[in-house]
Amino acid sequence: MEIERKFLIKKLPADLDRYPVHSIEQAYLNTDPVIRIRREDDLYYLTWKGKGLMVREEYNLPLNRPSYEHLLKKADGAAITKRRYRIPCPPYTVELDVFAPPFSPLVMAEVEFPDEESANAFLPPDWFGPEVTRDPAYHNSALSRTGRCPESFSLRG
Repeated sequence: MEIERKFLIKKLPADLDRYPVHSIEQAYLNTDPVIRIRREDDLYYLTWKGKGLMVREEYNLPLNRPSYEHLLKKADGAAITKRRYRIPCPPYTVELDVFAPPFSPLVMAEVEFPDEESANAFLPPDWFGPEVTRDPAYHNSALSRTGRCPESFSLRG
């Protein structure tokens, strides 16, 4: 089960380069249900995600590079590339995604939780902007389908 909240970012942390960063490329074989392939650095996955906005089922299966590259050719929509920073926000970790074109200047933070009560009690740090958890336009699968930032996207916090 995946329980997460998503936020746009008002301002990037000044010390961003001190946090671990990963290079991610992902594409979608299907969006209902979501079937995604992802390369994160040198690791490859196939992911199935159920319906939902803040809470949904998620299953990850390992892939090898040849399988990923084969499936990438079969993906629908635009592939998404981004840099993911993992920033401690005790007791959680913020996954800060800085999207590459055609999705830049989009920057989103995701925070995963052990249960819904924790998710609902979370108070975001000051550098977070508006919450977009319940806006399906900010799901990566929707971004892939449209090939651009959502119409509602704004850099204003």
